[in-house]
Amino acid sequence: MLRQADGLDLYLDSADEADWADLMPTGLFRGITTNPLLAQRAGLDYPHIDWADKARHARDLGAQELHAQVFGPVEGYVDWAAALYEAGAKAGLRTVVKIPLTEAAIRRVPAIKALGGPILMTAAYHPKQMATAMALGADFIAPYFGRMDEAGLPAHDMLHQMHLMSRGGSTRILVASLRSAEQLVALAAFGLDCFTLSPHVARSLLTEPMTEDAAAAFEAAAAGHRL
Repeated sequence: MLRQADGLDLYLDSADEADWADLMPTGLFRGITTNPLLAQRAGLDYPHIDWADKARHARDLGAQELHAQVFGPVEGYVDWAAALYEAGAKAGLRTVVKIPLTEAAIRRVPAIKALGGPILMTAAYHPKQMATAMALGADFIAPYFGRMDEAGLPAHDMLHQMHLMSRGGSTRILVASLRSAEQLVALAAFGLDCFTLSPHVARSLLTEPMTEDAAAAFEAAAAGHRL
């Protein structure tokens, strides 16, 4: 079980190593999450990614976890998951296998779990899928908050229901598809504590104009200038 006792856990949602190099050294992020779409955006050929190399690079940048998603025919999921777990073990960080909440993929979960590594059920759009993930013994579930909201679903209410369902359980909600820091704040305010952020949203956590103005005033005062 990967649940943290206290605090907020953030992940960087990117397959672009330039984003990793820029943002992981800030110390904000517990780990990195990826998927085939993010890899495509980064110009990567997902079936041919060297996950051992990715895991080493993520570890060297301070990541404690690297999440990557199964793909292709479901018959190949178990072997792919085993290779990802091995890559993580050799690199010295946790690798988490992401599995979409489709029926065909769900049916492969028992065999993947038998490997002994952590799993994340991804692409959740409804609280009923929280029940599925919990019953499967998943370590994480990733609801796509931004996409839910943009589809006209009552995303806040649904996330609140999932949060209530998760209490006392071992399946942690890792909120994905956030469009802004304001969405993160609203969800954290009712108790959610695990988020994966695009580089754009991640960078927005590093700046606030009024703080920049205050810091400039401090520096001016230290230099003997009156404002």
